[in-house]
Amino acid sequence: MVIFISDWLRNRNTVEYLGIWEGVYNPDFNYGEFAIIKSQAGLNSYKLSVKEWVKKTNAVGIKAAVGRYGGTYAHPDIAFEFGMWISPQFKIYLIKEFQRLKETESKQSRLEWNFQRTLAKVNYRIHTDAIKENLIPKEITKQQASFVYANEADLLNVALFGITSKEWREQNPKAKGNVRDEATIEQLVVLSNLESINALLIRLSNLESINALLIRKGLSQTSRLKELNRVAIIQMKSLLENSSIKKLR
Repeated sequence: MVIFISDWLRNRNTVEYLGIWEGVYNPDFNYGEFAIIKSQAGLNSYKLSVKEWVKKTNAVGIKAAVGRYGGTYAHPDIAFEFGMWISPQFKIYLIKEFQRLKETESKQSRLEWNFQRTLAKVNYRIHTDAIKENLIPKEITKQQASFVYANEADLLNVALFGITSKEWREQNPKAKGNVRDEATIEQLVVLSNLESINALLIRLSNLESINALLIRKGLSQTSRLKELNRVAIIQMKSLLENSSIKKLR
């Protein structure tokens, strides 16, 4: 075995491999001596023992010991390299084992990836459902419906957000804007629609009509608020399922 190791160390490719390994793992590696050894490697007159290699380069990847437990010891990376040099059969088995381990690792990785993907889908659904619950307006109370609001803007705010501008500012004293500045795209779309609908309801309330079945007459603010709230709920549910709105985010 000693002869095999000596012959292996004479090989230029071996010296290059050992130098690269030491460069990665050994900060005290002597590159000057390594360059001299590398320039001589492969010559018929070139001979190098493990002890000489360690002494000249401060190598740590391979060493030779004497005594009862004497012998040559090497890091697994270097031992595998020596094994592949001395036995092509060992090299083939090592490659096959590496491929088997990578395939097993790949299958495990795919399994974990599929699990993570499934978990992400579940979490995404939980998250979006929670958002929907917060975005869809709650039905207004009888007290809110009977209250006379100072302006039409607050009427729409209550219908969609369930709160007036003043109440929102009181609950968010550090906010720079107002309730509409903090609204989502879906809420702004619904708000725009509510403004149009409210204007129509106001016009209808002022119209005199003979046929009460075709045109509503004298709609109060309370009636309009209930109607606007109902429309806001319906439209928000629809918008949350609209893929075009999601692309605007």
